[in-house]
Parts: sequence; structure tokens; C-alpha cells
Amino acid sequence: MEGLTALRTWFAREAGVGPAQVLITAGGQAALTTALRALAPPGSALLVESPTYPGVLAVARAAGLRPVPVPTDADGVRPELLADAFGATGARVFFCQPLFQNPTGAVLAPGRRAQVTEIARAAGAFVIEDDFARRLGHGGPLPAPLVADDPYGTVVHVTSLTKPTSPSLRVGALIARGPVVERLRAIQVVDSFFVPRPLQEATLELVGAPAWPRHLRAVATGLRERRDAMLAALRRELPDLVPDRIPAGGYQLWLRLPDGTDETALGTAALRASVAVAAGRAYFAAEAPAPYIRVSFADTSGTEEIDEGIRRLATACAEVRAGI
Repeated sequence: MEGLTALRTWFAREAGVGPAQVLITAGGQAALTTALRALAPPGSALLVESPTYPGVLAVARAAGLRPVPVPTDADGVRPELLADAFGATGARVFFCQPLFQNPTGAVLAPGRRAQVTEIARAAGAFVIEDDFARRLGHGGPLPAPLVADDPYGTVVHVTSLTKPTSPSLRVGALIARGPVVERLRAIQVVDSFFVPRPLQEATLELVGAPAWPRHLRAVATGLRERRDAMLAALRRELPDLVPDRIPAGGYQLWLRLPDGTDETALGTAALRASVAVAAGRAYFAAEAPAPYIRVSFADTSGTEEIDEGIRRLATACAEVRAGI
């Protein structure tokens, strides 16, 4: 039920744990659902970064949890505000994406990594680390997962192979130290029982093939080229929307709109021009502090399509500003 030993060993090696600390799951979203059900009782508060991944907000609300936002900056969650939030809410779980956070692309600063774990431990709480973007870097060294430096069993690590491979490859892992593994296993048995063995074997063959490292390098190169193309197009067409800090991983840009911009109207105008953007308010557990949109550069045919997409987005922005 826990998964093939060889596949668990592969995930364990990357996280710096033993295979007994790994459960194979049916993708990252399934792993996240299992973790929340195992760790947070219905009606309790769930601390989340602000902004955060909308999928966790949906899962939390479906499970009867109360998402509580904790402000972030360019270096990730602010530890002093995280400690205050634990004290004010009595929450027992904090969800975060320390690496190439969705939507901001932020990476948790080195000086904050141990602080986050220690703050949660002092509160008798868990950190759910969603490491969805580890294989979506644009090149260069990456920090180790939080779980690799957690000797206490405070961090529950969620990872998946879906994003760097295919939406159909629903294989991921839950990783943790200590007694919490048994709690996770008990919920997983109820939720999904196990991941089909043929799918696990196909995954193991994929990640063990000589072509796997080459594939990841190609993903990094492709994402970097598309990111740079989108930034260049923004500088030409919408220079006031260019973000201050450029993400070094992931597949999206988080764009701050001018005050007073109607996100919904902009999204509608963009769709009329055959461009899809995500309104920023969906990424906030409470009222959004400002208007934002998230734009993705992954699912494109290349730089020419990105250029055309930003030109059309600029037209949509002009329509909204003119009140058309």
C-alpha cells in the first residue's frame, strides 16, 4: 500500500530520508488532501501564505478548515507574523511552498528556513511543504527541501512528478519523519488505498532512464527561454507590469496591476482576445490587498506565441483602462 520500495527509495534519496518515511500517492493534489485530512481537524484554522496556491484553499474549505493568511514578501513568509498567527489562531498546520512559490515565484530565504520549522515546532504544529516546483527550476543550484533539515518530524513534504512530465502521470509522494507517517498512511488507505502498480513501475522506469536528466535540463531551458521572452514582451508592451524580482523557477509571472484595475473586467477582455490570465483574488484567503493577475508561459508553442499573447493582453489592458 505504501508503494514500490524502489520508487519510495528514489523519492527518499532526494528528500534526504529513508524509504520507510515515504508514501507513494496519486499525484500532488491527492497527497495534499491526505495530509490536511490527517493533520487538521474540521473547523480548525489552516495557516497559509498570502497569496497562496488556490488548490489548497479549495481542499481546505472542502474539509471544513478555515484558511488564515500569513503575509509574505519577496523572501517568502515573514517568520514573525507566522509566530503571531500560530498564537492568535491555535492552528496546528501551516501550508507553504518554499521553492518557486505559486503564484509569486518566491524562494524562502536561507535565514528563514530553520525559523519556520522551529516556530511550527514550538506551536506543536506541522508544516506542509508543497515542493511542486523542484523540477521546474530554470537552471542553477536549489536549496534542499525543508524536510531534509527537519529532525523532529515537524515537516510533511508533498512532491509530484506530474508537472515536469504529463498531467496523466498522477504519481507523487508524502514524506515525513516520526509517528506522523502512520497517521498519513491510515488516511491514505481510506482515501485512495494505493497507486496502481503498473503506473508506479512506469514511473520508476521513467526516472531511472538515462534520458531523465536530459529531459529535466530541456524543461529548465524551455522554461527559462519562455520566461525571458515574456519579460521582454512585457517591457515592450506593458512596462508598468514588469515584476521587480524575476523568478528563477516555475512557469508563471505574478503581475501587480495599477490600483483600481478591475481584475474580472481585464480577464474578460483578455479572453475576448483569446488570452487566458488568472485573476489574483483567487490566490488570497481573505481580501486581496491589491489587484494582480497571474500569467503562465509554460503551455505555449514558443516565443512567437508569447509575444502575440502579450500584445493582445496590452490591448485588453487598454480597453479596461478606457472603460470600454
